[in-house]
Amino acid sequence: MRKAYHEELDRIAESLVDMTHLAASAMSRATTALLDADVHLADSVIAADADIDARREQIDLLSFDLLALQQPVATDLRVVVTSMRMSSDIERMGDLARHVAKVARLRYPASAVPPELRGTFREMGSVAENIVEKTGSVIARRDVEGALQIARDDDAMDRLHRDLFAQVTGPDWPHDTETAVDITLLGRYYERFADHAVSVAERVVWIVTGEWGNEAAGSHDDAGDAAATSRA
Repeated sequence: MRKAYHEELDRIAESLVDMTHLAASAMSRATTALLDADVHLADSVIAADADIDARREQIDLLSFDLLALQQPVATDLRVVVTSMRMSSDIERMGDLARHVAKVARLRYPASAVPPELRGTFREMGSVAENIVEKTGSVIARRDVEGALQIARDDDAMDRLHRDLFAQVTGPDWPHDTETAVDITLLGRYYERFADHAVSVAERVVWIVTGEWGNEAAGSHDDAGDAAATSRA
């Protein structure tokens, strides 16, 4: 029974990692659809979001079963409860990729992104894909240091989002209001995508350490300082 129980816990972690791969693929393809005005690719991203939703439902059902039948405690309880929250965050990341694809589809056959902003969105897509792939690795390995790094990686997305907003609201904005709305929404979708990855990473830290965010980072830094002092 205990072996089966731990196999189920492993299944939950594996399913979460699979979800991150699906979310990464969705945002990568949505970015391509956006920049290339590829309506068929946009449609495939929109349709594939159902797969991410289904994975979330499976994780939640399995977690409920474990809570009811196994009554986990301590770290195992944190794993089960937090996995449901993580699946919700990753499912939302899939929704945000779908939103990007919907903008691409809405403006077809034109591109929603003006030529001078294509590089910014290409970089935002790259950051988004990288951060969610790192998130999958953090979940699989329960990597606290990697989780703390994801929060730092999010700074790159925040910088791109601020730069984008500054261009849209600047006095030299050369495009119409519709384009400004599109760009503002798209920038928000990418920024929120990365925020959800940070949320997942913070939950991994809590599973491992029982501490949240800055508390865990402080503990990690304190441990490193203590080790350095000892070596000195």
